[in-house]
Amino acid sequence: MDFVRPVEALIPGVQGRILAVLAETTADLNLRTIALLSDTSVAQVSRVLPDLVSLGLVERQEAPPSALFRLVREHVAVDTLHLLARVRDRMVGRMERIASELLVAPVSVIVFGSFARGEADEKSDIDTVFVRPADIDESDEEWSASVQRWRDSVARVSGNRVEVLEVAASDIAGRLGSRQQLWTDIKADGFVVNGLSLKELERPDDD
Repeated sequence: MDFVRPVEALIPGVQGRILAVLAETTADLNLRTIALLSDTSVAQVSRVLPDLVSLGLVERQEAPPSALFRLVREHVAVDTLHLLARVRDRMVGRMERIASELLVAPVSVIVFGSFARGEADEKSDIDTVFVRPADIDESDEEWSASVQRWRDSVARVSGNRVEVLEVAASDIAGRLGSRQQLWTDIKADGFVVNGLSLKELERPDDD
């Protein structure tokens, strides 16, 4: 899935760009503003908007010397459009649920990389750190099955490839405290979808 431009990904062309712009605002916009925000020409917007008005998706209001446009919030299709525009937030919710249902619960599941930064498109991997519990060996079959279930389930829901970096609970504080670029990036951009927070993981083990 293209999580940066989800509306345009499923509604290609100028129409998708215009709908994406209108879905992100409650303000009335004129032709030039819509063209600027959608990175299209005024001529292209002028050709497409009448069709959207005809469908009842967009409302036109005269405001001489120009006209203003906005989505018709009550339209039956607009709820779906808003859900599509917020597909990244819905994806995070799905990941939280998938992580909570794993057979062996990781100490923490951290998503990082382009998805965490809000830059993931259809070619992007969804990068994840799985922190393995101290009493679970990396060759444990149920643990391996849980990691694979995460890969398969998240890939199926998103359409993106899923990469998993496994780290033992005893090693995670040291990794997060290192100056390696990967781990400084994870600390800067990563977010936890299940388990201990990054701050909790950084604390040394008191045992």
